[in-house]
Amino acid sequence: MKTLRSSVLLLMACILILSGCQSNGSGGAENNDKLKVVATIAQIGEPLNTISGDLIEVTSLMGPGVDPHLYQATTGDISKLDRSDAIFYNGLHLEANMLAVFDEMSKSKPVLALGETLAEDRLLKDETGAIDPHIWFDIDLWQAALEAAVDQLIELVPEHKEQLIANRDAYFAQLAELKQESSEKLAAIPEEQRILVTAHDAFGYFGAANGLQVVGLQGLSTEDEIGLSDIEDTIDLLIEYQVPAVFIESSINPDSINAVIEGAKRHGLEVALGGELFSDAMGASGTVEGTYLGMYAHNVETISSALLDKGEE
Repeated sequence: MKTLRSSVLLLMACILILSGCQSNGSGGAENNDKLKVVATIAQIGEPLNTISGDLIEVTSLMGPGVDPHLYQATTGDISKLDRSDAIFYNGLHLEANMLAVFDEMSKSKPVLALGETLAEDRLLKDETGAIDPHIWFDIDLWQAALEAAVDQLIELVPEHKEQLIANRDAYFAQLAELKQESSEKLAAIPEEQRILVTAHDAFGYFGAANGLQVVGLQGLSTEDEIGLSDIEDTIDLLIEYQVPAVFIESSINPDSINAVIEGAKRHGLEVALGGELFSDAMGASGTVEGTYLGMYAHNVETISSALLDKGEE
């Protein structure tokens, strides 16, 4: 059976060919003449770069392994933001330490918080009422957020409207196929094994969209403290439901998950490390996991394999 990873590779090639063919007719503007867009996270920057092709210069501030909850803008970041023509960020308090910067920059250029273009009744909240900012894990929500970003781009470069719409629609078709394949793969996990345990609560939208119960040791933000009771409660849940595997995240210290594995072992339950998931950061640029499509497909493959195989090698 064709894996999600191989499907994504083929779909990415089709998108890039379409973008390249269309951009060849755009007049060959010099790089310095292009609209310059800066995105905070690669989950925004990479799709917009794919959709815009050679028409727009898109830069992402935060690379692999970077935690946006704790990120502090560097002098270089401020310079990039200042030189840009537009800024896109997730919002919903994800980039909490950069809000003052965005507020200042908005006085001189378009600054768009993608998450805040969505209706609040579509957003998840925790028990304290805080909004979950990890909206890219619901493909439908992320498509709506990206559509708002593309609309902003069209306002800024209306001469490229037709090409941007064509590229957007081609990319959204790939999102629809990814959503279908992911749903089918995750639906194969037996209901009693559909419990996703991770280092922090980044997968709420993913779980809601795919019918998984999600348990995060930390809260919505990595600024939240992990208490001994959080670890003990998670161990109790693993034992009660005989959860076969738990997962670390590429941008989160794995110590808390390792503590859960060791605690379960002391109670006689062997829990496997199911693999590494991409949550707040994507993979390295130039890799499949460095794309939104590839990152999402990697997570689906990793979760499905670990929970279906009951954590066995």
